[in-house]
Amino acid sequence: MLRQLPTMIDDAATSSRVASPIVPLLHRIARRWLLPVALLSAAPLASADAHSYAPDSHPDVAAMIDQLAEHHHLDAEALADVMSHAERSQQVLDAMSRPAEHHLRWDQYRQIFIKPQRVNQGVAFIAEHLDDFERAEREYGVPREIIAAILGVETSYGRNKGNIRVIDALSTLAFDYPPRHEFFRKELEAYLTLTQQQHLDPLAIKGSYAGAFGYSQFIPSSYAAYAVDFNGNGVRDLVDEPSDAIGSVANYFAEHGWVQGVPVALPAQGPERETPNGLPINSIDAPSVSNAELRDNGIQSLVPLARDERVTPIALDYADGHLDWWLGTRNFHVITLYNRSHLYAMVVAELAEQIKEALKH
Repeated sequence: MLRQLPTMIDDAATSSRVASPIVPLLHRIARRWLLPVALLSAAPLASADAHSYAPDSHPDVAAMIDQLAEHHHLDAEALADVMSHAERSQQVLDAMSRPAEHHLRWDQYRQIFIKPQRVNQGVAFIAEHLDDFERAEREYGVPREIIAAILGVETSYGRNKGNIRVIDALSTLAFDYPPRHEFFRKELEAYLTLTQQQHLDPLAIKGSYAGAFGYSQFIPSSYAAYAVDFNGNGVRDLVDEPSDAIGSVANYFAEHGWVQGVPVALPAQGPERETPNGLPINSIDAPSVSNAELRDNGIQSLVPLARDERVTPIALDYADGHLDWWLGTRNFHVITLYNRSHLYAMVVAELAEQIKEALKH
């Protein structure tokens, strides 16, 4: 999803960053979705120097509201009210300038997520929601340990869903982040549409600095497209219903081409310290490298590999300069569609494998 970016903090750091519990996603409001006077009065007031996204002072916001009202038949007055309470977040802009996937080595990135506590919590989470995991496996073909690993990496199984108001994150990125403002403008529109159509409180939901939220950290467009009502209560709730989150992650993977029974990555041998030129090393595109190309570049699978199987060579770097080689499969690519990073896909694969082994004991 951005995909969605995971909560890049360990359990110890999280407690100092999340100042308050996440406000329940399904905080029901008035029939027409207009925010109650009590809620608006309780919303944080912008400081004198805070950037306002009120449509009467921000022409781009006004144009967005007009478009949503005309093409999606949303309540323009309610949209204006919401955007008047959105605030620019420097924290969001600072975080966007330095995502962990872009500046950490593999060993640094790995140690954030691969910890005994996170493995044990994953085992406990599966045990607590075993019926949901078993049904997700049957209906979507995605292993329970993969689903759990996604939720473990994203939010520590719902413990750390984010502490930034989604409306602030998306408004800031839509109107004050030129590098990707078009993408986030669409996400803001999707968020406003989703919350108004499903009668959710757009000012109460909190999530990541990129506007992802819930157990699974779906961005709004992915929420709208792939969230499922897995527990059958009539509402797709990824913030307060782990059942829906489990089913939705499985649905996302199935819709993006997950192949049942195929490993995420295969162990391989390759050059100890340098990556060969001309190969798509650590690519997040669909696998494209053949066995013959691997051999010609000094890379060899350590497990049998079908002649027609295409893979992505993965080189994981460590502090001492050595490389650890893997071959990403079609399922590796599917995980990178959830978060566009080879490090993310590999850490999900390793956490899943450790959870799988722990479940045997």
